[in-house]
Amino acid sequence: MFDLELYALGLAAAIGMALGAWLISIRLRDVSIVDSLWSLFFLLMMTVFLLGASEIGERAWLVYFLVAVWAVRLSVFITRRNHGHGEDPRYQAIRADNEPGFWWKSLYIVFGLQSILAWIIALPLLVVTIGTQPLGWLDYVALLLWLTGLFFEAVGDQQLAAFKSRPENQGKVMDRGLWRYTRHPNYFGEACIWWAYFLFAMAAGGWWTILSPVLMTFLLLRVSGVALLEKDIAQRRPAYREYCERTNAFFPGPPKAAKGRLD
Repeated sequence: MFDLELYALGLAAAIGMALGAWLISIRLRDVSIVDSLWSLFFLLMMTVFLLGASEIGERAWLVYFLVAVWAVRLSVFITRRNHGHGEDPRYQAIRADNEPGFWWKSLYIVFGLQSILAWIIALPLLVVTIGTQPLGWLDYVALLLWLTGLFFEAVGDQQLAAFKSRPENQGKVMDRGLWRYTRHPNYFGEACIWWAYFLFAMAAGGWWTILSPVLMTFLLLRVSGVALLEKDIAQRRPAYREYCERTNAFFPGPPKAAKGRLD
């Protein structure tokens, strides 16, 4: 179950959005805005898929609603978090490594790359849109997994933001709430959401779209998520090293006793 023409239209829409954001980033001299754009790529592409579908079933409308909730929440949260802080240090490092001419190189290094990645990952959304099979038990499992993912992502984000907003927590390690059970509840939640989209697609006959959640999970664990954030933090912050010893990196679990301690 695949519609190449509709999938190509999704790519065109994603590239168009990326191009517009790139032009804005030149004026702002800040490519961090791409982070706010990431989730909106998927909302835009699924909108295009729906507009081009010959028939729209219950599953498509359900998943479109879920994508809209997830995409808007994540985009608003990231935009508010980054407002007034200038370009993210990650992108500052990329800028420094690609000068001179980063202003135009960022078109493909940052914006183009993310739009292509989003397009590949959006495969389950295409299958869900064009599939017309009635809802079944697998859809309800997918919905439960999606709700679990949104809980971990949204609550984890909010708990960390509240923790950082208090001056007395400056330099301290967040190890409360969901962060007591996993060092990255937001990333775990994000992975759950994409595995849920895959289950929705599987219920529509798209078992082969497993590439999408596998790629997303790999990115979260090994590229832009856990690995990047923890690259050298344990060396810079000894308290975080102890936090790592007692707290799972990704999958939630009960805290472990730190090395050298009996409690």
